[in-house]
Amino acid sequence: MIGRATTRLLAAPRIGPDEAALKSDLDALGGEVIRLRSRDGLKLGGRWLPSESGPVPGDGGDPWRPDPYEAILLLHGWTGSVAPDLVALGPTLRRTAGILGLDFRGHGESDDGPTTFGLHEIEDVAGALAWLGERGIRRVALAGSSMGGVVAIASIVVLGDGSLAAADLDPDAPAASIAAPRPRIVGAVVESVAPDLRIPIANRIGAPLGGPIRRAIAGRMFAEASRRVGGDIRATEPIRVIGLVDPVPLLLIHGAADRTVRPSDGRRLAAAAGPATEHWEVPQADHGAARAADPAAWDARVSGFLRRAFLAGREAVPIIGPPADPADVPVTVGMEGH
Repeated sequence: MIGRATTRLLAAPRIGPDEAALKSDLDALGGEVIRLRSRDGLKLGGRWLPSESGPVPGDGGDPWRPDPYEAILLLHGWTGSVAPDLVALGPTLRRTAGILGLDFRGHGESDDGPTTFGLHEIEDVAGALAWLGERGIRRVALAGSSMGGVVAIASIVVLGDGSLAAADLDPDAPAASIAAPRPRIVGAVVESVAPDLRIPIANRIGAPLGGPIRRAIAGRMFAEASRRVGGDIRATEPIRVIGLVDPVPLLLIHGAADRTVRPSDGRRLAAAAGPATEHWEVPQADHGAARAADPAAWDARVSGFLRRAFLAGREAVPIIGPPADPADVPVTVGMEGH
């Protein structure tokens, strides 16, 4: 039983069951379908949505001008591609900055690869940051739900936020006389993230077993999965590393009606975070569905958080020279990063 369950854990569904119905909505968003490479060489699919000006609830009518040097990297959950998140969240998020929606390895249009809950997906994020840096982006915010949120937290901790050149340097990167600077990560919004990777798996086990037994089964699954992929998948699970995200601003969102990551688990994760973390518990929200539960509140809270993070980033990472035309960043359809 553990062997078959582990195989399913590592082989997430590439396309979600409802994604076919989203094609017209995705096309309506426009943007560019792109391909880039992860840091370890896999080809990854994605879509770039340029920013759009427009009001969001709670902005007080103050005009926000998206900066062409800024972007949001959108990271999806365990099932399917990033398309559903782009359709649901893109119209709001792109009013703050351009969006790069990324398909993790083994998902959507990306190359095959096991789903490792951050162990290997960090390489995907590193590739996306390099792709953005090559196109002039200097400040990035991460946004992810469920597994995407787990990967966002792990990426900040493992890759660094870009503020310390020595710590954030890739020791295996090829030498080059000229290299595009990597964008600085100025903040992250993560939703429905469990402190312990066993929790969402245990809560989805349908057998009539007690919580400790289900968590033990989930633990055995992760141990077997780690053995298969040659690395400890749980080494960077959120409860172990979230304190290291600070001082990067972090907005944790949990649903009060979430049965996969229960509110008490969300509070436990928030208690382990640093002082730069905000925690928002959304009434009636199920797993990954905070915006569906309260669109106006989500738009206002998330947009306000991201804009404050970008403003602080502008002070820390000023750009010298005239601003680029937003239509020119990025400039090429289908170009692969390296």
